[in-house]
Amino acid sequence: MKFIIVSGGVLSGLGKGVTAASIGLLLKSHGIEVTAMKCDMYLNIDAGTMNPIEHGEVFVTHDGLETDQDLGHYERFMGTTLTRDNYLTNGQIYKIVLDKERALEYGGKCVEPYHHIPPEIIERWHKAGISHKSDVVIVELGGTVGEYEGLLFFESVRRLRLRNPGNVILIHVGYLPVPPSIGELKSKPLQQSVMLLNSLGLQPDIIIGRAEKEIDLKRKEKIALASGLSIGDIVSNPDVGSIYEVPLVLKEQKLDENIIKKLSLKSRKKDLTLWKKMVDRIKKTNKKVKIAMVGKYQKTGDYTLEDSYVCVVEALKHSGWFHGVSPELIWIDSESLESLNDEEIKEKFTSVNAIVVPQGWGSRGVEGKIKAAKYARENSVPYLGLCFGMQMASIEFGRNVVGLKNANTTEVNPKAPYPVIHIMPNQAEYLSKKQYGATIRLGAWPCVIKKRTLLEDSYKKYGGGKSNPWFQPNPLFLNPQLATGNSQLIFERHRHRYEFNNLYKQQFEKNGFIFSGTSPDGKLVEAIELKNHPFFIGTQFHPEYLSRTLSPHPIFLSFIEAVMKSK
Repeated sequence: MKFIIVSGGVLSGLGKGVTAASIGLLLKSHGIEVTAMKCDMYLNIDAGTMNPIEHGEVFVTHDGLETDQDLGHYERFMGTTLTRDNYLTNGQIYKIVLDKERALEYGGKCVEPYHHIPPEIIERWHKAGISHKSDVVIVELGGTVGEYEGLLFFESVRRLRLRNPGNVILIHVGYLPVPPSIGELKSKPLQQSVMLLNSLGLQPDIIIGRAEKEIDLKRKEKIALASGLSIGDIVSNPDVGSIYEVPLVLKEQKLDENIIKKLSLKSRKKDLTLWKKMVDRIKKTNKKVKIAMVGKYQKTGDYTLEDSYVCVVEALKHSGWFHGVSPELIWIDSESLESLNDEEIKEKFTSVNAIVVPQGWGSRGVEGKIKAAKYARENSVPYLGLCFGMQMASIEFGRNVVGLKNANTTEVNPKAPYPVIHIMPNQAEYLSKKQYGATIRLGAWPCVIKKRTLLEDSYKKYGGGKSNPWFQPNPLFLNPQLATGNSQLIFERHRHRYEFNNLYKQQFEKNGFIFSGTSPDGKLVEAIELKNHPFFIGTQFHPEYLSRTLSPHPIFLSFIEAVMKSK
């Protein structure tokens, strides 16, 4: 088995995930079987309990693990479905070692980090490759070289190379800043991160320089000299208009051919035709639609960050480009809406073509999200509610249409007079015991789609593949299974504790509320929509997790189509 280790230097957030995903795409275009995994240095067992503002959006795999958002990039670029084998944390490794120690699997030895942690890390890297039957495993190391918590991961790389000479390459991604007062790329920070690698007994095989601009020959020569590499092993990765251009930028510099040569791999084909057509379409798309993103995890100090909702953002882009438009996202902090009256809310949304209310937790900003759903319903503005966004739309409808004054979710008000949204029965027990990690409803679950609904139209029209120069059907939506009565059965990924309270189902239906998706036993509401509205859908599941670059999700495709018609 071959391994490509991707490390980072200077600062975090350089785009190692996109780089790793791009390398995976390039190798797959040569007919090489590839999988990718992310290693986070946290002691958390998974990403489920992390603050999204600090850590970014949590990505959920089909088999129900809460992971780093980079796994979303891997799936989108490589068109693959990953599992819990593709995500590793320091916490997981320490737990494995400690569990083994308790079971006397070390035969009475003194268990030490240096001796016993690296072998377990290497074992997990192999497991990822075996479970996905891969020729190559791309391992992305989170954080930057030199951080204390990552030392044993770098030691694992050193030992893996010793054990498998010629089958492991280390690609180091570093940053070249351009100080405004100087006006040129400075390579010294990258050189110093390479020195840190050297101090750990590691020399990179390839260096990828991230920068605002193209790295010129002079800078490449400096980096090559300092790192002991040839100039051909120094790759420039400048800022581009879209992250989906990155694979083509790397390919132009023959990074794929260099990797294949270093690992003695065999290229079976060379085909990036669809990807190139898609990127060309992105560059030529100049029409815009304005979409309000009403969230509560994007504001941090004076800055607005998109990382908390990266899957939603990318899903909107995929579908927009499919239809020949670029979504222009208007970021609205839901807390800022709570003190506004109806006239002020109207002024806030009057320039947007659609509203998306994405996922969320807790009571902060809830009333603002409810006001956004109310505006969309009353003004026939296309609305897409994702998980929490579905719940907020249900509460709004209960209050203002059904007449359930002060309807709410028990997550916000445990004593709500009309708990339209309440906790799932098994979740109450978990919370009482403070068992928060990995106890919510996670992963892919079945959903039966109600016939003659907008949801059914979406999956029928776009689920099986629609003619497009660069569109590639998602295998997860092909050959859909049928539930009883020939209704379509789909599998979508979840991440929630609360659900629609079925005690109110009949009252809602009498007022024009449509439950367009339910679990096969009918007990869990999976999707809702409204009659006589251009587009108003809420899903308890997260369709954004299954949207891929060449395979936009059916719900997002229908949403953008409705936005264009409405606009």
